[in-house]
Amino acid sequence: MKHPLKPNRLKNKNLILIGLGNPGDKYRETRHNAGFAVIDYLSEKFEAPLNKAFLRPVSYGSFAFSEYNVYLVKPLTFMNRSGDVLPYILRKTACSADDVVLVCDNMDLVPGMIRLKKKGSSAGHNGIKSVIESLQTDKFKRMYIGVGRSKTGESVVDHVLGCFNESDRQEFNKAVKAAADALIGLTVKDENLVMNEINKKQD
Repeated sequence: MKHPLKPNRLKNKNLILIGLGNPGDKYRETRHNAGFAVIDYLSEKFEAPLNKAFLRPVSYGSFAFSEYNVYLVKPLTFMNRSGDVLPYILRKTACSADDVVLVCDNMDLVPGMIRLKKKGSSAGHNGIKSVIESLQTDKFKRMYIGVGRSKTGESVVDHVLGCFNESDRQEFNKAVKAAADALIGLTVKDENLVMNEINKKQD
């Protein structure tokens, strides 16, 4: 069986999708695990099971689509150290930061909304901060999944580690599917076109 991180030599392009979140059932349904949710959705849709690396805190899988090797990655180091395993992943996949799309939660977007950006700062997100430090650049794409801000005055930490109510969960689930579809769209469309399509659908 081909190793999930070994490139398919028949494919000449790479797309590495890195979902951020915290490992364990305790965090599975929390807002902060939006990135994991998208990776899990793609894993199931494309029948690309995620495997725990030997002696490495990361799960990964892969599949071929269009001209691309598509890699699915979930760091298992907890959010604030999400970047720790990425040098290993990029080395094994022969990828660079140009091939990366980071998938994570964003409180500035309401549940149901998504955004694709080409680069940017961490904006206070510790998971993104860790990835920037690990890759030594902030020039990588991000897919943001809206989780909204607290309406009850709770702290940011309590909010992102909390769970959606029923109506927000429904909107979030729609966003997960939309984000997954848009990410796969990057294998067949120009990234600017994908960004424009996302914006038009949400206007």
